Amino acid sequence: MAKAPVLTPRADDFPRWYQDLVAKAELADNGPVRGTMVIRPYGYGLWERMQQEMDVRIKDAGAQNAYFPLFIPQSYLTKEAEHVEGFAPELAVVTHGGGKELEEPVVVRPTSETIVNEYFSKWVQSYRDLPLLINQWANVVRWELRPRVFLRTTEFLWQEGHTAHANYEEARDYAARIHRNVYADFMENVLAMDVVPGRKTARERFAGAINTLTLEGMMGDGKALQLGTSHELGQNFAKAFHTRYLSREGRQEYVWQTSWGSTTRMVGALVMMHGDDDGLRVPPRLAPVQAVVIAVKGGPEVPAEVRAIGERLTGAGVRVEVDDRTDVPFGRRAVDWELKGVPVRIEVGPRDLENGTAVLVRRIPGTKEPVAARALAALLPGVLEDDQALLLAQSRRRREDRTAEATTIEEATEAAATGWARIPWAKLGPEGETGLAEQGMSVRCLVAADGTVPERDDQPGNVAIVARAY
Repeated sequence: MAKAPVLTPRADDFPRWYQDLVAKAELADNGPVRGTMVIRPYGYGLWERMQQEMDVRIKDAGAQNAYFPLFIPQSYLTKEAEHVEGFAPELAVVTHGGGKELEEPVVVRPTSETIVNEYFSKWVQSYRDLPLLINQWANVVRWELRPRVFLRTTEFLWQEGHTAHANYEEARDYAARIHRNVYADFMENVLAMDVVPGRKTARERFAGAINTLTLEGMMGDGKALQLGTSHELGQNFAKAFHTRYLSREGRQEYVWQTSWGSTTRMVGALVMMHGDDDGLRVPPRLAPVQAVVIAVKGGPEVPAEVRAIGERLTGAGVRVEVDDRTDVPFGRRAVDWELKGVPVRIEVGPRDLENGTAVLVRRIPGTKEPVAARALAALLPGVLEDDQALLLAQSRRRREDRTAEATTIEEATEAAATGWARIPWAKLGPEGETGLAEQGMSVRCLVAADGTVPERDDQPGNVAIVARAY
């Protein structure tokens, strides 16, 4: 009889394949409260690497890390009408604490614009206090009706940036800088994810913003996933919370603001964009473990050689793990590392030891070849960079192959059933967008005719990207 596959094949049932992979690669488990998740060490290791890479970019953009409380007075959210309306269905509200009913209910943080502005209004007095650039790494709670681990969970981890500026132009340019230099750079150059940068329509815009910039990625099944957003908040929150400053000219002015965030959803995106029927494929620049050196079997000489190779690779700047557990069957260990998507496996057995070789298994292109063991330290950095580039190229090719040009709403609807569609915004418009929503589709973003991010919703030549989305 044919051996049953470790994972449900993607072509048979993509959602089941995703759930299988999250579990069997030991990324996460469902939590005890519906919609929550327990992130396991390997999954959290991926998130830690994402944090490290983004934190460097956020600080390069001038922002500093801070922390704001998890509990927010309910009255804060009611100060900005559009904001509270947008988040009301997702709020978790605490009414009792310490065995008593609270005088005022508190909301478990869904996002921090309101509480941040309460303090910005105290901290900003003069133009000398601007720009004020703050970021926090935190958890948030949004009561999710249709949870899926990493993609949509009641509690998730993220970073959220909040800034205040002296004028509209500075705030606009900073939101665009985060969108481009933090998120797009990180996603393409570290996650090896092909992303489409664009502008959200009014229907899809963040509650309380005047503009939302987004990065959209195509998953392995052709659906879209929003991977990061940067919002221009205008003066909406500044006016609600009286966040003003004394200008150089001696006038009291309201600040202009931005907020921006990315979440543990990116771990789910990593699975769905790069995974295959054998498991994860982790981009080398992201991977907590870039190479695992495995002792196939044998006496003490093989594990000793495996450890020596590991030391040489570590000296070459490669993140290495040594697997010398010869009491565990080799096949089982090889499958486990394949599921986890470690970019490179180096396998050493007794015959390899005799020949001075090792078997180099590259997870991303799926190749396997013998190489001189002493050449590995010089060879591997280049191999990892080649495989990083290959993964990005594959994700880009998928999007290009599964994106169709449409001239009518009917054509866009047909194309978006299995991939993405591009249709002139002038031919779709808000009415057409409403019709798409009734069929479970959405305008993921607007892009300019030349592929850049448009400055206005109604900019001539704008193209709408239409898709089903997670």
